Amino acid sequence: MKRIHPLSGVFLSFLIFASASFSFSIEQTELPKTDLPVLITSCGQSPGPVRLKAIFKKLDLEYEPKAYDVVEFLTAKDLKIYKDVGTPFKTLIIVMGASLKGMGAAGISIEDEIDRVSELMKEARQHGMTIIGAHIGGMKRRAQGATVGDNTDELSIDAVAPKSDLLVVIKEGNADGRFTIISQDKGIPMIEAEKLLDLIPEFEKLFKK
Repeated sequence: MKRIHPLSGVFLSFLIFASASFSFSIEQTELPKTDLPVLITSCGQSPGPVRLKAIFKKLDLEYEPKAYDVVEFLTAKDLKIYKDVGTPFKTLIIVMGASLKGMGAAGISIEDEIDRVSELMKEARQHGMTIIGAHIGGMKRRAQGATVGDNTDELSIDAVAPKSDLLVVIKEGNADGRFTIISQDKGIPMIEAEKLLDLIPEFEKLFKK
């Protein structure tokens, strides 16, 4: 696991230049406030939220009526409903990465997903929610492995990562330094884990208080 803190000036230039070959990090001390309960959704209808749910199951978080929930087609309207019925969520995790199969089965496009998530993030801000952009896959569905002409994964990242309060990524998916550069450029703290299971202690730090 690596925690990356926003830097500036000459260090920023150095990081951008070096990010393709190695990962530079220092201990992060200014993570955003992260409270329960947590809502998990995707930008691109990938299986990522289901995989993340499996990680949350291992945390044994205590919160009534529930500590977390996964809603694939979560909308801005849903956040209003949760608040109206007295169960406002405090943290929103958006899993980046698109699935052409998943979007095809739902009859939607990446443009539809970006519109939905953009409105969702705006509404989350109105509710004072902390937004975590998560990328828990490798390069398989990104620039190095996507079908020729398919840039849906990158569009998903563009829509979410720069507008997040915290980035949580798996090292393999950051092999080209894409998330490191966004973190440094936008001043967004980032947690980089070696593998998916390494997120368990990281989420414990974030949500077990």
